[in-house]
Amino acid sequence: MKILVTGATGNIGRMVVDELLALGADDVRALTVDPARAALPDSVEVVRGFVGRPEAIPFAGVDVMYLAPHIPTARETCRLAAEAGVGRIVDLAGAKGDHWQAIEDAVEASGLPHTHLEPGEFMANAGIWAAQIRAGDEVRDAYGDVANAAIAQEDIAAVAARVILEEGHDGKSYELTGPETLTRREKVAAIGRALGRDLTYIELPPGEALAQFEQAMGDYAQWYLDGLAASRGHPQPAVTTVADLTGRPALTYEQWARRHQEIFR
Repeated sequence: MKILVTGATGNIGRMVVDELLALGADDVRALTVDPARAALPDSVEVVRGFVGRPEAIPFAGVDVMYLAPHIPTARETCRLAAEAGVGRIVDLAGAKGDHWQAIEDAVEASGLPHTHLEPGEFMANAGIWAAQIRAGDEVRDAYGDVANAAIAQEDIAAVAARVILEEGHDGKSYELTGPETLTRREKVAAIGRALGRDLTYIELPPGEALAQFEQAMGDYAQWYLDGLAASRGHPQPAVTTVADLTGRPALTYEQWARRHQEIFR
């Protein structure tokens, strides 16, 4: 089975490659903008390319494509994949009906067998607090009671690799979450425990929060705050999809933070 991984040196794509190899895949083609810097194993066929330039993607001979999310070219990428004879697409999208719905629509329009992966917020988004945690023991934030079941990117990649290699996933959509629903305040406390520190969460009113978020997120700050405001009173429940598909529990928030302490030190 020849597997094409697009975005193969991205934050999830590289993990997908590693997971595929760990599961015994022996014919992986990795698409990356800079093969020389990719540092991928010798057993991987590394090719230069970008999912944003679909006309140059080497689809020949591909049985399954992992599609990294790039909305502007998703429809053209999927159309060309179908024309080239790609057998199946496993895409990374998001919750149905949100910003990433365009990815699923593009995949379905291609007519190819497919599986949608629908993760919620990434645990790695805790990086917006990193500068504050490195500087001291206070985290100034907003909407501290907004709760979701954030997921580790490692778990997304683990699910993707299994769905790519296994039969029986065609036509399915998999909501992916971590194993617990936590408020933002509880997430900060979990990071503190992972670091062996007592972090204090300081709630900011939305008006003051914008300046704080702009320091970490730039132009996306208002969009992110608007999303938090819309999520008030609607905690995201955790689902067991990661454990069901991989046979192991998903990482908890504290486990993830302990594994990635370098972000906060």
